[in-house]
Amino acid sequence: MISFDDALARVVALARPIGVETIPLELALGRTLAAPVTARFAMPRTDVSAMDGYAVRETDLREPPFSLPVSGEAAAGSPPGQVLPEGSAFRIFTGAPVPEGASRVIVQENTERNGGSVTFVAPHGPGRNIRALGSDFGADDILVSSSVKLNWRALTTAAAADRDELSVYCQPRVAILATGDELETPGRAHMRLGAIPESVSLGVSAFASECGARIVFRDRIADEPARLALAATRALQEADLVIMVGGASVGDRDYSRSVFGKPLDYVFPKVAIKPGKPVWLAQVDGRLVLGLPGNPTSALVTARLFLAPLLVGMGGGNAANAVAFEKGVCADPLPACGDRETFLRARRTECGLVLADSQDSGSQKSLAASDALIRRIPGALAEHEGGSVSYISF
Repeated sequence: MISFDDALARVVALARPIGVETIPLELALGRTLAAPVTARFAMPRTDVSAMDGYAVRETDLREPPFSLPVSGEAAAGSPPGQVLPEGSAFRIFTGAPVPEGASRVIVQENTERNGGSVTFVAPHGPGRNIRALGSDFGADDILVSSSVKLNWRALTTAAAADRDELSVYCQPRVAILATGDELETPGRAHMRLGAIPESVSLGVSAFASECGARIVFRDRIADEPARLALAATRALQEADLVIMVGGASVGDRDYSRSVFGKPLDYVFPKVAIKPGKPVWLAQVDGRLVLGLPGNPTSALVTARLFLAPLLVGMGGGNAANAVAFEKGVCADPLPACGDRETFLRARRTECGLVLADSQDSGSQKSLAASDALIRRIPGALAEHEGGSVSYISF
């Protein structure tokens, strides 16, 4: 059994990208860039008008009111290269190419159109109302750096680079196997005495998806070694990471460590934390296998602590940043901590962190309301409310 810090360091060291692929821009939301996005051309591609109005030459301006004939018109999408004759104005719209010779755009609110001429009725002010060629970015400029997780803002910028495909890190493929004779599909547990709804693999699957994984399959299997072995073989063939839920302890019917048909190459066999001591991580045939406890809270706490950095790193992100602790204040008294590092479920409020009603490893009611884990070092003494704590989002 190793410490939490040691276990986390080993996870971060293993969490390396599994590959790179090129995908359509429309499918890139949430993916991590493997190469920077560069601009195909400058933007704007030419000088363009920033307002609706009239393009004019500086030499033709006089004290208002004065009039000029309108010699042409330019709208967004018009070809560049039109020429503004001396002594005239060009009707122009926002985003339109500025005709050659024009030095400013006078907004239409300061003008009155009279057939083929326009009268400038108010002072134009100092602004040119022209967006210069390349004033946003130049050709070949890096617009989105590599290793960025693509959100709606980054995707907008990538599209502005005129890119329809992006190079991204591959999503880790994950298979989840939940074991236990007592487990039943949610909605059917009430039909069988002794059954309980199998909730953990659903939560782990949703959590893994949020961390960037692609779930290749999720299965619930009774405590039958032969069936478990078949499922484990399939999982190793189809997934980059196999998650075993339950069967992680040392009972006669705890099979999750033995179904792979060969000794496990442990990264760690268990961790000195509470809840979640039975969590384990190993390598089998070049694949990673993470064993999570069967108790719902233990499983999801350990998923937050170890599965999150593993998936983020495998997907091209910074694994260490996936487990970043913050400082906060606990609004409740803190109990003394035993000989294992302990993570207390809590919720964030304006008054500080409030402890969940139950810290039992099997409790599920408090999960929906808990959004933080308070970290307590082994042997920490009880504290009054208002104490400073280290916590992580949950």
